[in-house]
Amino acid sequence: MLSLRQLADALSATLVPAQNSGAAKIVARIASVRCADAASLVFAENEVALHEALASPAIAVLTTEHLAKQLPSPTKSLLIAAQPRLAFAQAARLLNPDQSSASIHSTAILGADAMFGLGVSIGAYTVVGERTQIGERTQIGAGCVLAEGVRVGADCHIYPRVVIYPGVKLGDRVVVHAGCVLGSDGFGYVRDTITGAYTQFPQQGTLTIEDDVEIGANTTIDRGALEETRIERGAKLDNLVHVGHNVRVGRNVVIAAQTGISGSSTVGEGAVLGGQVGIGEHAEIGPGVILGGGAGVLSKKKLRGAGMVFWGRPAQPLHEYLKGLATLARLTRKAKE
Repeated sequence: MLSLRQLADALSATLVPAQNSGAAKIVARIASVRCADAASLVFAENEVALHEALASPAIAVLTTEHLAKQLPSPTKSLLIAAQPRLAFAQAARLLNPDQSSASIHSTAILGADAMFGLGVSIGAYTVVGERTQIGERTQIGAGCVLAEGVRVGADCHIYPRVVIYPGVKLGDRVVVHAGCVLGSDGFGYVRDTITGAYTQFPQQGTLTIEDDVEIGANTTIDRGALEETRIERGAKLDNLVHVGHNVRVGRNVVIAAQTGISGSSTVGEGAVLGGQVGIGEHAEIGPGVILGGGAGVLSKKKLRGAGMVFWGRPAQPLHEYLKGLATLARLTRKAKE
Protein backbone atom coordinates (compact mmCIF):
# COMPACT_ATOMS: atom_id res chain seq x y z
CA MET A 1 0.00 0.00 0.00
CA LEU A 2 1.17 3.51 -0.82
CA SER A 3 -0.14 7.00 -0.20
CA LEU A 4 -1.29 9.02 -3.20
CA ARG A 5 1.79 11.21 -2.86
CA GLN A 6 4.16 8.23 -2.70
CA LEU A 7 2.51 6.63 -5.71
CA ALA A 8 2.61 9.86 -7.72
CA ASP A 9 6.31 10.32 -6.96
CA ALA A 10 7.11 6.71 -7.88
CA LEU A 11 5.28 7.08 -11.22
CA SER A 12 6.65 10.58 -11.94
CA ALA A 13 3.01 11.64 -12.18
CA THR A 14 1.40 14.93 -11.15
CA LEU A 15 -1.02 14.61 -8.24
CA VAL A 16 -4.19 16.72 -8.23
CA PRO A 17 -5.95 15.94 -4.92
CA ALA A 18 -9.73 16.06 -4.79
CA GLN A 19 -11.29 18.73 -2.60
CA ASN A 20 -12.18 16.25 0.12
CA SER A 21 -9.17 13.95 -0.26
CA GLY A 22 -5.59 14.62 0.78
CA ALA A 23 -2.31 13.31 -0.64
CA ALA A 24 -1.96 11.01 2.38
CA LYS A 25 -4.90 8.83 1.34
CA ILE A 26 -3.86 5.21 0.86
CA VAL A 27 -4.01 3.24 -2.40
CA ALA A 28 -4.02 -0.52 -1.85
CA ARG A 29 -4.60 -1.94 -5.32
CA ILE A 30 -5.28 -1.33 -9.01
CA ALA A 31 -8.66 -2.32 -10.46
CA SER A 32 -11.04 -1.98 -13.37
CA VAL A 33 -13.77 0.61 -13.02
CA ARG A 34 -16.34 -2.15 -12.57
CA CYS A 35 -14.41 -3.85 -9.74
CA ALA A 36 -12.98 -0.77 -8.00
CA ASP A 37 -13.43 -0.06 -4.30
CA ALA A 38 -12.51 2.86 -2.06
CA ALA A 39 -8.83 1.82 -1.98
CA SER A 40 -8.43 1.23 -5.75
CA LEU A 41 -6.63 3.09 -8.51
CA VAL A 42 -8.21 3.10 -12.00
CA PHE A 43 -7.16 4.70 -15.28
CA ALA A 44 -8.86 6.59 -18.10
CA GLU A 45 -7.54 7.48 -21.55
CA ASN A 46 -10.69 9.06 -23.06
CA GLU A 47 -13.69 11.11 -21.95
CA VAL A 48 -16.12 8.20 -21.66
CA ALA A 49 -13.69 6.20 -19.52
CA LEU A 50 -12.97 9.26 -17.39
CA HIS A 51 -16.65 9.83 -16.57
CA GLU A 52 -17.05 6.15 -15.70
CA ALA A 53 -13.97 6.29 -13.48
CA LEU A 54 -15.23 9.39 -11.68
CA ALA A 55 -18.53 7.65 -10.99
CA SER A 56 -16.78 4.59 -9.51
CA PRO A 57 -15.81 4.12 -5.84
CA ALA A 58 -12.09 4.36 -6.73
CA ILE A 59 -9.92 6.66 -4.65
CA ALA A 60 -7.98 8.03 -7.64
CA VAL A 61 -7.83 8.05 -11.43
CA LEU A 62 -4.76 7.92 -13.67
CA THR A 63 -5.40 10.11 -16.69
CA THR A 64 -3.87 12.57 -19.16
CA GLU A 65 -3.29 16.27 -18.71
CA HIS A 66 -5.71 17.02 -21.56
CA LEU A 67 -8.55 15.16 -19.84
CA ALA A 68 -7.69 16.56 -16.41
CA LYS A 69 -8.05 20.13 -17.70
CA GLN A 70 -11.71 19.41 -18.39
CA LEU A 71 -12.29 18.95 -14.65
CA PRO A 72 -11.65 22.26 -12.85
CA SER A 73 -12.91 20.77 -9.56
CA PRO A 74 -12.34 17.01 -9.74
CA THR A 75 -14.47 14.88 -7.44
CA LYS A 76 -11.64 12.35 -7.19
CA SER A 77 -7.91 12.69 -6.90
CA LEU A 78 -6.15 12.58 -10.26
CA LEU A 79 -2.72 11.26 -11.14
CA ILE A 80 -1.68 12.89 -14.41
CA ALA A 81 0.68 10.93 -16.65
CA ALA A 82 1.59 11.14 -20.33
CA GLN A 83 0.76 7.44 -20.76
CA PRO A 84 -1.89 6.44 -18.20
CA ARG A 85 -2.08 2.80 -19.29
CA LEU A 86 1.69 2.41 -18.91
CA ALA A 87 1.67 4.17 -15.56
CA PHE A 88 -1.19 1.90 -14.46
CA ALA A 89 0.90 -1.18 -15.30
CA GLN A 90 3.82 0.26 -13.35
CA ALA A 91 1.50 0.99 -10.42
CA ALA A 92 0.39 -2.64 -10.39
CA ARG A 93 3.97 -3.72 -9.71
CA LEU A 94 4.46 -1.10 -7.03
CA LEU A 95 1.27 -2.06 -5.21
CA ASN A 96 1.80 -5.80 -5.50
CA PRO A 97 5.53 -6.42 -5.01
CA ASP A 98 7.01 -9.90 -5.12
CA GLN A 99 6.77 -11.41 -1.63
CA SER A 100 8.77 -14.58 -2.26
CA SER A 101 11.52 -15.48 0.16
CA ALA A 102 14.86 -17.14 -0.50
CA SER A 103 14.70 -20.89 0.01
CA ILE A 104 15.92 -24.13 -1.55
CA HIS A 105 13.48 -27.00 -1.18
CA SER A 106 14.81 -30.14 0.43
CA THR A 107 13.84 -32.27 -2.60
CA ALA A 108 15.79 -30.17 -5.11
CA ILE A 109 18.77 -31.91 -6.73
CA LEU A 110 21.73 -29.56 -7.07
CA GLY A 111 24.92 -30.03 -9.05
CA ALA A 112 28.00 -30.09 -6.85
CA ASP A 113 29.57 -27.02 -8.45
CA ALA A 114 26.37 -25.08 -9.23
CA MET A 115 26.54 -21.45 -8.10
CA PHE A 116 23.68 -19.47 -6.54
CA GLY A 117 23.42 -15.74 -5.90
CA LEU A 118 21.92 -14.23 -2.77
CA GLY A 119 18.17 -14.61 -2.34
CA VAL A 120 17.69 -17.44 -4.84
CA SER A 121 14.58 -19.60 -4.46
CA ILE A 122 14.39 -23.16 -5.86
CA GLY A 123 11.18 -25.19 -5.79
CA ALA A 124 10.42 -28.83 -5.03
CA TYR A 125 11.91 -31.57 -7.24
CA THR A 126 13.85 -29.14 -9.40
CA VAL A 127 17.12 -30.38 -10.90
CA VAL A 128 20.06 -27.99 -11.30
CA GLY A 129 22.98 -29.35 -13.31
CA GLU A 130 26.73 -29.06 -12.95
CA ARG A 131 28.37 -25.68 -13.62
CA THR A 132 24.97 -23.94 -13.68
CA GLN A 133 24.86 -20.35 -12.40
CA ILE A 134 21.74 -18.65 -11.02
CA GLY A 135 21.75 -14.92 -10.29
CA GLU A 136 20.55 -13.03 -7.24
CA ARG A 137 16.87 -13.12 -6.27
CA THR A 138 15.93 -15.44 -9.12
CA GLN A 139 13.04 -17.81 -8.49
CA ILE A 140 12.99 -21.32 -9.95
CA GLY A 141 9.62 -23.08 -9.67
CA ALA A 142 8.84 -26.71 -8.85
CA GLY A 143 9.78 -29.51 -11.21
CA CYS A 144 12.16 -27.52 -13.43
CA VAL A 145 15.27 -28.94 -15.07
CA LEU A 146 18.27 -26.67 -15.63
CA ALA A 147 20.91 -28.74 -17.39
CA GLU A 148 24.66 -28.38 -17.04
CA GLY A 149 26.26 -25.07 -17.87
CA VAL A 150 23.03 -23.04 -17.88
CA ARG A 151 23.38 -19.41 -16.84
CA VAL A 152 20.39 -17.50 -15.45
CA GLY A 153 20.71 -13.82 -14.53
CA ALA A 154 19.37 -11.86 -11.58
CA ASP A 155 15.70 -11.25 -10.73
CA CYS A 156 14.42 -13.89 -13.14
CA HIS A 157 11.25 -15.90 -12.58
CA ILE A 158 11.20 -19.43 -13.96
CA TYR A 159 7.76 -20.98 -13.46
CA PRO A 160 7.18 -24.73 -12.80
CA ARG A 161 8.09 -27.50 -15.27
CA VAL A 162 10.41 -25.43 -17.41
CA VAL A 163 13.24 -27.37 -19.11
CA ILE A 164 16.43 -25.51 -20.05
CA TYR A 165 18.96 -27.47 -22.11
CA PRO A 166 22.75 -27.37 -21.57
CA GLY A 167 24.59 -24.09 -22.10
CA VAL A 168 21.54 -21.84 -22.51
CA LYS A 169 22.05 -18.26 -21.25
CA LEU A 170 19.31 -16.05 -19.78
CA GLY A 171 19.85 -12.39 -18.93
CA ASP A 172 18.39 -10.43 -16.03
CA ARG A 173 14.67 -10.08 -15.27
CA VAL A 174 13.67 -12.83 -17.68
CA VAL A 175 10.27 -14.44 -17.09
CA VAL A 176 9.69 -17.98 -18.38
CA HIS A 177 6.21 -19.39 -17.88
CA ALA A 178 5.26 -22.99 -17.14
CA GLY A 179 6.07 -25.78 -19.56
CA CYS A 180 8.60 -23.96 -21.73
CA VAL A 181 11.49 -25.80 -23.37
CA LEU A 182 14.55 -23.67 -24.10
CA GLY A 183 17.51 -24.84 -26.14
CA SER A 184 16.14 -28.07 -27.60
CA ASP A 185 17.52 -29.40 -30.89
CA GLY A 186 16.40 -27.67 -34.05
CA PHE A 187 14.54 -29.49 -36.81
CA GLY A 188 17.43 -30.00 -39.19
CA TYR A 189 18.12 -33.20 -41.14
CA VAL A 190 20.20 -34.32 -44.10
CA ARG A 191 18.57 -36.79 -46.50
CA ASP A 192 20.51 -39.65 -48.04
CA THR A 193 19.56 -39.40 -51.71
CA ILE A 194 20.22 -43.12 -52.18
CA THR A 195 18.34 -44.68 -49.26
CA GLY A 196 15.98 -41.81 -48.44
CA ALA A 197 16.99 -42.00 -44.76
CA TYR A 198 17.37 -38.83 -42.71
CA THR A 199 20.34 -38.03 -40.46
CA GLN A 200 20.20 -35.13 -38.04
CA PHE A 201 22.37 -32.18 -39.00
CA PRO A 202 24.47 -31.16 -35.96
CA GLN A 203 22.48 -29.07 -33.47
CA GLN A 204 25.39 -27.90 -31.34
CA GLY A 205 24.92 -24.14 -31.26
CA THR A 206 23.66 -21.98 -28.41
CA LEU A 207 20.58 -20.09 -27.24
CA THR A 208 20.87 -16.65 -25.67
CA ILE A 209 17.93 -14.81 -24.16
CA GLU A 210 18.68 -11.20 -23.27
CA ASP A 211 17.37 -9.04 -20.41
CA ASP A 212 13.68 -8.31 -19.80
CA VAL A 213 12.34 -11.00 -22.13
CA GLU A 214 9.08 -12.74 -21.22
CA ILE A 215 8.24 -16.17 -22.66
CA GLY A 216 4.71 -17.55 -22.46
CA ALA A 217 3.61 -21.00 -21.32
CA ASN A 218 4.52 -24.04 -23.42
CA THR A 219 6.65 -22.05 -25.83
CA THR A 220 9.71 -23.76 -27.35
CA ILE A 221 12.90 -22.11 -28.57
CA ASP A 222 15.56 -24.19 -30.34
CA ARG A 223 19.29 -23.75 -29.98
CA GLY A 224 21.34 -22.83 -33.03
CA ALA A 225 22.59 -25.57 -35.31
CA LEU A 226 26.23 -24.46 -35.50
CA GLU A 227 25.71 -20.84 -34.46
CA GLU A 228 23.25 -19.07 -32.12
CA THR A 229 19.57 -18.50 -31.63
CA ARG A 230 19.06 -15.12 -29.92
CA ILE A 231 16.04 -13.40 -28.38
CA GLU A 232 17.00 -9.78 -27.87
CA ARG A 233 16.17 -7.49 -24.98
CA GLY A 234 12.55 -6.75 -24.13
CA ALA A 235 10.95 -9.22 -26.56
CA LYS A 236 7.60 -10.67 -25.44
CA LEU A 237 6.52 -14.12 -26.64
CA ASP A 238 3.01 -15.42 -26.01
CA ASN A 239 2.00 -18.99 -25.15
CA LEU A 240 2.56 -21.81 -27.66
CA VAL A 241 5.10 -20.01 -29.84
CA HIS A 242 7.84 -21.97 -31.60
CA VAL A 243 11.16 -20.38 -32.57
CA GLY A 244 13.44 -22.50 -34.75
CA HIS A 245 17.22 -22.81 -34.80
CA ASN A 246 19.47 -19.85 -35.75
CA VAL A 247 16.55 -17.42 -35.52
CA ARG A 248 17.18 -13.88 -34.29
CA VAL A 249 14.30 -11.97 -32.69
CA GLY A 250 15.04 -8.27 -32.27
CA ARG A 251 14.47 -5.91 -29.36
CA ASN A 252 10.93 -5.27 -28.13
CA VAL A 253 9.35 -7.65 -30.63
CA VAL A 254 5.87 -8.91 -29.70
CA ILE A 255 4.81 -12.38 -30.87
CA ALA A 256 1.26 -13.68 -30.28
CA ALA A 257 0.22 -17.27 -29.63
CA GLN A 258 0.64 -20.20 -32.04
CA THR A 259 3.20 -18.41 -34.20
CA GLY A 260 5.98 -20.49 -35.73
CA ILE A 261 9.29 -19.10 -37.00
CA SER A 262 11.40 -21.42 -39.14
CA GLY A 263 15.17 -21.73 -38.92
CA SER A 264 17.59 -18.92 -39.79
CA SER A 265 14.87 -16.26 -40.07
CA THR A 266 15.17 -12.79 -38.51
CA VAL A 267 12.53 -10.55 -36.93
CA GLY A 268 13.58 -6.91 -36.68
CA GLU A 269 13.34 -4.61 -33.69
CA GLY A 270 9.84 -3.54 -32.70
CA ALA A 271 8.04 -5.88 -35.10
CA VAL A 272 4.59 -7.22 -34.12
CA LEU A 273 3.52 -10.74 -35.09
CA GLY A 274 -0.15 -11.64 -34.68
CA GLY A 275 -1.49 -15.02 -33.69
CA GLN A 276 -0.91 -18.10 -35.86
CA VAL A 277 1.65 -16.40 -38.07
CA GLY A 278 3.87 -18.81 -39.99
CA ILE A 279 7.33 -17.77 -41.21
CA GLY A 280 9.41 -19.91 -43.57
CA GLU A 281 13.14 -20.46 -43.26
CA HIS A 282 15.66 -17.71 -44.05
CA ALA A 283 12.89 -15.08 -44.15
CA GLU A 284 13.43 -11.51 -43.00
CA ILE A 285 10.83 -9.46 -41.15
CA GLY A 286 12.07 -5.88 -41.03
CA PRO A 287 12.05 -3.55 -38.02
CA GLY A 288 8.60 -2.28 -37.10
CA VAL A 289 6.75 -4.54 -39.52
CA ILE A 290 3.29 -5.75 -38.43
CA LEU A 291 2.06 -9.20 -39.48
CA GLY A 292 -1.68 -9.73 -39.09
CA GLY A 293 -3.07 -12.89 -37.52
CA GLY A 294 -2.67 -15.99 -39.66
CA ALA A 295 -0.23 -14.37 -42.08
CA GLY A 296 2.13 -16.68 -43.91
CA VAL A 297 5.62 -15.61 -44.98
CA LEU A 298 7.33 -17.66 -47.67
CA SER A 299 10.88 -18.93 -47.26
CA LYS A 300 13.58 -16.33 -48.06
CA LYS A 301 10.93 -13.61 -48.35
CA LYS A 302 11.86 -10.11 -47.14
CA LEU A 303 9.11 -7.90 -45.68
CA ARG A 304 10.27 -4.37 -44.91
CA GLY A 305 8.83 -1.01 -43.96
CA ALA A 306 8.40 0.16 -40.38
CA GLY A 307 4.71 0.45 -39.54
CA MET A 308 3.59 -1.45 -42.62
CA VAL A 309 0.90 -4.08 -42.11
CA PHE A 310 1.12 -7.37 -44.02
CA TRP A 311 -1.66 -9.93 -44.09
CA GLY A 312 -2.74 -13.06 -45.92
CA ARG A 313 -1.11 -16.28 -47.11
CA PRO A 314 1.30 -15.47 -48.63
CA ALA A 315 1.63 -12.21 -46.71
CA GLN A 316 1.32 -9.02 -48.71
CA PRO A 317 0.73 -5.34 -47.90
CA LEU A 318 -2.69 -4.95 -46.29
CA HIS A 319 -4.12 -2.68 -49.00
CA GLU A 320 -3.17 -5.22 -51.69
CA TYR A 321 -4.65 -8.07 -49.67
CA LEU A 322 -7.95 -6.22 -49.17
CA LYS A 323 -8.01 -5.21 -52.84
CA GLY A 324 -7.61 -8.87 -53.80
CA LEU A 325 -10.48 -9.88 -51.50
CA ALA A 326 -12.70 -7.22 -53.05
CA THR A 327 -11.84 -8.40 -56.55
CA LEU A 328 -12.57 -12.01 -55.61
CA ALA A 329 -15.93 -10.97 -54.15
CA ARG A 330 -16.87 -9.16 -57.37
CA LEU A 331 -15.90 -12.15 -59.49
CA THR A 332 -17.93 -14.45 -57.24
CA ARG A 333 -21.01 -12.22 -57.59
CA LYS A 334 -20.64 -12.11 -61.37
CA ALA A 335 -20.30 -15.88 -61.52
CA LYS A 336 -23.53 -16.28 -59.56
CA GLU A 337 -25.31 -13.80 -61.82
